[in-house]
Amino acid sequence: MIPLDPLPNLIDQVYARILEAISDRTLQPGQRIRQNELADKLGVSRQPVSHALHLLHRQGLVAESGKRGFEVTQLDPSRIRQLYEVRGAIDALAARLAAERAGTDAAARARLEAALAAGRRIDRNTTLAELIVLDVNFHRAIYQLAGNPVIEETMAPQWPHMRRSMATVLAELDYRGSAWAEHADIAKHILAGDANAAERAALAHAQTAGRMTEERLRATEEVAA
Repeated sequence: MIPLDPLPNLIDQVYARILEAISDRTLQPGQRIRQNELADKLGVSRQPVSHALHLLHRQGLVAESGKRGFEVTQLDPSRIRQLYEVRGAIDALAARLAAERAGTDAAARARLEAALAAGRRIDRNTTLAELIVLDVNFHRAIYQLAGNPVIEETMAPQWPHMRRSMATVLAELDYRGSAWAEHADIAKHILAGDANAAERAALAHAQTAGRMTEERLRATEEVAA
């Protein structure tokens, strides 16, 4: 039998740190990743960095580049649009189910209220990494209130890609406030138990974010060309 890796926790930590850097664009799309340099910055050996990069490679977040090297993958506008189409349907279902359970699951309801309150405290000084975490926490709170674990299980593999796309639009100061105004509208309908309105608001929010992300990515491609 193959011996177990003795450093699973360290690999997870390195993976999370690299993923965060990719998500908030500290590591830019197309940027070459030098394992030795990255290991030095993180204060670890090359082994956990190599393991983490191979995990990210399997998720499509980094690609092989040169001899035993990697680079951050580019965001594909068409792929992002497709991802948001699916997310819109899932978020709409989650919002509907959450609204139907809002009156019976006090703990999950409180988590949603707390996530909304945290997001409303953002300002111009809130970092992009913090904005992404707050956004993800809000949507996960809805998934938890929905009471269907398959929703979270379905979305979990897509969150790394969603976090990257969030960075594209949340980098715009104007959309930061708009996004949380839309979140507040979704939460209002969920907490009021209005399933139809919650479903419509969640779908509209995903469609808006998807359209804005695709437009920004295509504009970036045109400038680069």
